[in-house]
Amino acid sequence: MGIYQLLSRAVEAAEVDRVEKLTRTALDEGLAPNDVLDNGLMPGIEVVGEKFGRGELFIPEVMMSARALQTGLGVLRPFLKVEDTSFKGKLVLGTVAGDIHDLGKNLVAMMFTANGYEVIDLGVDVSSEKFVAAAEEHQPDFIGLSALLTTTMSRMPEIIRLLDERGLRGNTCRVIVGGAPLNESFAAEIGADLYADSAIEAVNLVRKTLSA
Repeated sequence: MGIYQLLSRAVEAAEVDRVEKLTRTALDEGLAPNDVLDNGLMPGIEVVGEKFGRGELFIPEVMMSARALQTGLGVLRPFLKVEDTSFKGKLVLGTVAGDIHDLGKNLVAMMFTANGYEVIDLGVDVSSEKFVAAAEEHQPDFIGLSALLTTTMSRMPEIIRLLDERGLRGNTCRVIVGGAPLNESFAAEIGADLYADSAIEAVNLVRKTLSA
């Protein structure tokens, strides 16, 4: 079994120490840092995302694998910066006002960071005005809105309306929404640009959109 496959399986199994050791070994063997990320670390977390989508894993298990991924990324980061000093994109992220759930949001933030995106995490219980202010200040490529309650997901259309009124949304800034009570129909109804039902899907959608 090659080192990439070993690394992928270690991420999948959330073996933090083993991921760190294998990542260092891969670098010592002269493998390119970007290849270690793309062929070793990321395939493992993609498998985790697929299992989560099928209901075979739960959020705490996904978070553990994401932490293993972050450990490997921490080893690679100094070398990745030498190869590519620019971020792939910028994301403002937060859980909407009245909602203090952050597990899913934190996983999204970790996944985007691991994939080379700059993440401005506003935290939980974020007011509509704070989202708008962050959009004005940071000029992100995407604004990610998260909600875990049916009572708080109704905050999302207000945020989108304010962004539109102030000319902050368009081809250079899009809104992606997610959370347990949401679905594609709701996202379309409120005028969101994208809907993702998992952190993995969110990263993939953003990547495809930015490369289009």
